[in-house]
Formats: sequence, structure tokens, C-alpha cells
Amino acid sequence: MSNEPSGAEPAFDDETLRLAAMVFQAARSGETARMADFLDRGLPPNLRNEKGDSLLMLASYHGHQALTRLLLESGADPNISNDKGQTPLAGAAFKGETEIARLLLDHGAAVDGAGPDGRTALMMAAMFNRTELVDLFLERGADPDARAADGVDARGAAAAMGAQETGAQLDRIAEERREKAQPG
Repeated sequence: MSNEPSGAEPAFDDETLRLAAMVFQAARSGETARMADFLDRGLPPNLRNEKGDSLLMLASYHGHQALTRLLLESGADPNISNDKGQTPLAGAAFKGETEIARLLLDHGAAVDGAGPDGRTALMMAAMFNRTELVDLFLERGADPDARAADGVDARGAAAAMGAQETGAQLDRIAEERREKAQPG
């Protein structure tokens, strides 16, 4: 029987807290061999920190391709969002990590997955002028007409941020879609 009130978070000893700090630092800094050892010893691949960031979120956001692959192959869920509703795919789009985005998609990341604000990875890529990522997300089935909670789509997100290249890219794609839809 515990002395803690019902529903209280469990108290952790200093050693457990130090280990948790090491694990999350290993994810941030891309220590693939160290993380492989942690996983071999039973570390859950979907472990999350106090902000809801998963190991995969930290590895992918910081551009660690080998560690991202290891975590995905160890069963990490590419669709787990953090407490702000951000997904690893949106983080990769924000940082311009095309190969990591491809890895996440290859392992089941939802191309149109969005947090509570409705922003998709395509919108993030458009906002930050990531033309290669816009192409990738569209090739993988992203909806260019999806709208965030504020009503803005990818083209609007690009315009709001002054991202001229992705704005023009999305305009061309919209025009091509209109031409294909016209009879004759």
C-alpha cells in the first residue's frame, strides 16, 4: 500500500531520474549505439518525456537518421504527438529533414496527421519554403486543400510566411489539378 494520494504521480528516486535524463539526451544527440543498448535492455521505444516528446520525436527533430531508423524498426510509433500536438513528421518538415520525413512515412506516419491546430506536415513544409518536402508529401498523398483550424491551407501558410518558392509550387500544382478536372 502506498502513502501517496490516489491518482498522484509516482515519486522517482534520483537514480531513475538520472537514467531518464541520459536516455532522452541520447535521443537528442543521436547516440544510436547507446539507444540500441537501452532498447535491448527493455526500454520502451515509445517512452515520452515530461513534454510528451517521444524518443522518436527527439531523434527525428534533431536530424539523427540512423537513430530514427533504429527506433522505428524497434516499434516506435511515428504518429505519437507531443503535448503541443506536434508529430515527428511535422518536426521533420519544420527542420527540413527530407530523408527523415521519408523514413517516417515509410514506417506509417500519417501524411496528413495534424495536431489540435489542424496544421499538417505539408503546411509546415510550405511555411518554411521546403520545396523538396512539399513534393514528397504530395507524392505520398497529402491533401493540398486541407485546412488548419484557422482556415488556412498550405498555400495560405506559405503566403503568410513569405515562402515564395513553395507558394508558387503549390499554385502550379493547383492550376494543374484544375486543368485536369476540366472536360475536353
